[in-house]
Amino acid sequence: MMELEGEKPKYGEPKKYDPTFKGPIYNRGCTDIVCCILFIICILGYVAVGILAWSQGDPRKVIYPTDSRGQFCGQAGTPLETKPLLFYFNIMKCASPMVLLEFQCPTTQMCVEKCPDKFMTLLKAYTNKEDFKYYKNFCKEGLEGLTVTQILSSGLCPAMLTPSKPFTRRCFPALGQKKGGEITVGNNSKFDDGEGNIRDAKDLVAGVKNATVVIEARQVAMKIFEDYTQSWYWILIGLVIAMLISLLFIVLLRFLAGIMVWVMIVMVILVIGYGIFHCSMEYVSLKSEAGSNVTLKDLGFQTDFSVYLHIRQTWLAFIIILAIVEVVIILLLIFLRNRILIAIALIKEASRAIGYVMSALFYPLFTFALLSIVIAYWAVTAVFLSTSNQPIYKVFNETACDHSRKICEPANFSTSSMKAECPDSKCLFAFYGGETVYHKYLIGLQFYNVFLFFWCANFVTALGQMTLAGAFASYYWALVKPDDMPAFPIFSSLGRSLRYHTGSLAFGSLILSIIQIIRVLLEYIDHKLQGTQNKCTKFLLCCLKCCFWCLEKFIKFINRNAYIMVAIYGKNFCTSAKDAFFLLMRNMIRVAVLDKVTDFLLFLGKLLIVGLVGIFAFFFFSGRVKAFENTAPNLHYYWVPILTVVVGSYLIAHGFFSVYAMCVDTLFLCFLEDLERNDGSAERPYLMSDRLLKVLNKKNKPEPAE
Repeated sequence: MMELEGEKPKYGEPKKYDPTFKGPIYNRGCTDIVCCILFIICILGYVAVGILAWSQGDPRKVIYPTDSRGQFCGQAGTPLETKPLLFYFNIMKCASPMVLLEFQCPTTQMCVEKCPDKFMTLLKAYTNKEDFKYYKNFCKEGLEGLTVTQILSSGLCPAMLTPSKPFTRRCFPALGQKKGGEITVGNNSKFDDGEGNIRDAKDLVAGVKNATVVIEARQVAMKIFEDYTQSWYWILIGLVIAMLISLLFIVLLRFLAGIMVWVMIVMVILVIGYGIFHCSMEYVSLKSEAGSNVTLKDLGFQTDFSVYLHIRQTWLAFIIILAIVEVVIILLLIFLRNRILIAIALIKEASRAIGYVMSALFYPLFTFALLSIVIAYWAVTAVFLSTSNQPIYKVFNETACDHSRKICEPANFSTSSMKAECPDSKCLFAFYGGETVYHKYLIGLQFYNVFLFFWCANFVTALGQMTLAGAFASYYWALVKPDDMPAFPIFSSLGRSLRYHTGSLAFGSLILSIIQIIRVLLEYIDHKLQGTQNKCTKFLLCCLKCCFWCLEKFIKFINRNAYIMVAIYGKNFCTSAKDAFFLLMRNMIRVAVLDKVTDFLLFLGKLLIVGLVGIFAFFFFSGRVKAFENTAPNLHYYWVPILTVVVGSYLIAHGFFSVYAMCVDTLFLCFLEDLERNDGSAERPYLMSDRLLKVLNKKNKPEPAE
């Protein structure tokens, strides 16, 4: 519908012809100075938090287990250097529900050199000199001249020893299971608890489970770690292959963009089709295998993920998912076939631009290096903050006691009133905490660490987007290419961005970081309220998380286009965001059917690279190909290197294609501006390439003959 005469346009005034405009201006000033100052102050505060955390923190608390005195087992340079393992006096006390709440077993714990490897009670060992000498390795000092009763009442020795094995630097009973399902420890189903009672080995199970709440997960983690040590060089080879394929694609797109896009589309369809065929063959081959008809629901969660590959329902799910993806891609290609031609022309133009700015292909390495520094600083600071507490000791007892779980001092506990009122109580190390001002605000410092991590990471990403946008915009608006372009477009654009627009970059990344930290808080609240929510609360939290997810995606879209406008015009963030938004809204149809189709084609390129490398990794690590059967490493889970290669390949492909995507978005905004500023006349010629002019049915009128 046409605008009424005199009425203000709904999405702002279109850009008018300006004979002085020659692309990214060089005579510009600093933008969003207040936000720049705020960002610098916050960075200095972030450095101060890091220094404070490093001075107070102790990462040994994460690495080494601690005994009942809070000492580190196996730490080099200490008396416990030769005692790396933690031993529990009575593992059965770890079956208490309080263990799950406080993560501390209410029994004496001490550092030992080796775990016990035999059954033994203190009563029997006391009568044999050699046995008692062995038993002393698991006792405290000061046993000379004491009777068995005195030793047990003082808590200097455990009442019994059971055969144990070390796991995660802790001694746990060596539990086994006979064919009939009977639980054993040290090949025996019963044992003497040292107090005259014969007990079943199954009584140890609850204590072991509670003492190691995440024991099964840790076992999987250790197996995964072992798989990485066995296959890391093959993983690197797979990632190098992904990088070479990505680079080859970029080079071929530079010269054969049209052909490569169609080849890419056909290959994606064929790769997905092959995946459907392979899954169908696996589904059929499992028909005669016993137990393959078990449903995934009945199977439940299994730590050995290879079990799922022997279930027919797993392969049926793969077939359905791949078939849906195949149908969706084919339907999109059918309905968007005309728009794909325009998108190909835009990709060709992007290829030409990258040809003039080849250094842009390697700029993601710089962004990756900066992001690595940001992530490393955040992770180290988080570890030091979480380990900067002081050891807290609490009263643990077996009988009723008014002082149970109260804070105590181990140095004078034996002569304290707490010990007098509760004779069987012990003052044991509970956890790391503190009552100082620093410890009270520790959660606030962790929150600040997370927030600044988001802000810095978004700032680095924004810097990369603005730098690339400035370089590609200088290409588009150059009347004579490459003569009217800067000698080093990337370095020139990077210098302008840092010198003049640090504030704008900080402003945009701040808005995005606030939304991301709100999403983190919503997830934290949802986690804390699990089990106590009613349906209304769940629905409200779900709506909030969905809304903020959509808001984050929208802000990323606005920021990306705002940075392009800042790179071109040098205006502040808000003005650039408004101009970019109104420009896109005035060309809504072109945005929907052209820019997004181009993004879809680039996504297919990434999908193809990941698919090719993923298929190669699957056949190599799974040993399905006889040629690689003896070459592939022996692994617990062959999906570990496969997933690593697939995810790494996607990140590598995304890094290369993100340059293309940024180039396309920049050129897209530039040619929208070109269409508004110019009309193709001799006085106002279009600056876009002849290819784009032809696809858009536009042309420049020749200059009139004199």
